[in-house]
Amino acid sequence: MPTAGPPPQLVSRRHANGFLMGFVGGLIASLCSLSLHAEGVSSTPLASRSSFASFLAGLWPEAQKAGIKRQTFDSAFDGLTYDPAPARAAMAQPEFDRPLRLYFAQAASPPRRDRGQVLRKQFNPELTALEQRYGVPAEIIVAAWGMESDYGRLRGDNDIIRSLASLAFALPERPLYRQELLAALVILDSGQVKRNDMRGSWAGAMGDPQFLPSAYLTYGIGFDGKPFPDLWHKAADSLASIASFLARSGWKPGLPWGLEVRLPQNADLSSLHRDFSTWTKLGVDAASNGTLPVKGEATLFLPAGRQGPAFLLSDNYWVLKLYNNSDAYALSLAWLAQEIKGEGGLRGSWPETGPELSRKEKAAIQQRLQKLGFYQGTLDGRFGQASRDAIHAYQLRVDPGKADGFATQALYRQLLSAMPEP
Repeated sequence: MPTAGPPPQLVSRRHANGFLMGFVGGLIASLCSLSLHAEGVSSTPLASRSSFASFLAGLWPEAQKAGIKRQTFDSAFDGLTYDPAPARAAMAQPEFDRPLRLYFAQAASPPRRDRGQVLRKQFNPELTALEQRYGVPAEIIVAAWGMESDYGRLRGDNDIIRSLASLAFALPERPLYRQELLAALVILDSGQVKRNDMRGSWAGAMGDPQFLPSAYLTYGIGFDGKPFPDLWHKAADSLASIASFLARSGWKPGLPWGLEVRLPQNADLSSLHRDFSTWTKLGVDAASNGTLPVKGEATLFLPAGRQGPAFLLSDNYWVLKLYNNSDAYALSLAWLAQEIKGEGGLRGSWPETGPELSRKEKAAIQQRLQKLGFYQGTLDGRFGQASRDAIHAYQLRVDPGKADGFATQALYRQLLSAMPEP
């Protein structure tokens, strides 16, 4: 996909018959149990024509159970060959994550902001209608469009059926790909989408919103309210589908995603989670000189520690993370929306925080915090809110005055010294 992180999450089917309700429900279960990391995963670097063909033929019982017509099944796989590139991409594990400040600057760049502002005006009638229908702000919808495919310019040109079939064959330990392949066949079987139009990323994400096939079946909706939207040729359908996803994922109308804030000197950071009114009482105010929301819970996020930009995140921020489970993605999308609205301009500055932590070092921090009883999540070397909360709790124990939930090389060395490798 043109953006970092996983594609849209899966929940229940909106335009569904009985089968699809059960089918998508099964996808959720598969996704929840799925490991997205490459350690210990076998692949098939050289697939013989016969073994790949046998694998595809073996999918028929599942496809038949899904109600897919035999003609659709045979036509989809006729002459299909294995492509090793998607599996290689799926197994690639960078040693370091891109620093958030760099991701942020590129994702919410002036050219992307400017293009977003033009499109916001161009599609004003459609976006106004979608705001009223779904309660999702127009700038958020447009920003998601920009983040996912650069407004349709970077949606990918891979044959979705071939990519998903190759991934399902090469990585059977990841059932998501097999399930998504079946979902893609359901789309084809509807007769509403042409095979040649089903193109997108190597991972199977389709169209301007970069929906996986199951997400397309779950959230995809035309601007006219009909299922099976055209996410490749009709921008209004893509905008409607993005709004549908966010609204049905829990977006709260009238509540901002959050905002940049200023912290008072010696700010009380004994908790990162308070309601907006409490943060106001503690002297936290909007960096734009505005006021904080009166109601709602807010989480303090210091992506570069106390010396860097500070953000209060509302419940709607976590909805953005359901689109792509990455803080770099969600924060960049939110800030791009601010820029499109004309309210951008980061007040805080990114400090020099020293060498970045590698994923291996982050996993070591998680492991030690787990042993100390602060962390119960996955040891994956990826820091989300659970990791930040654990880091913050540990900091409160050892040095309360510096607790901010931000991990540095110094914290890594401290934990390594306190709990060396066995």
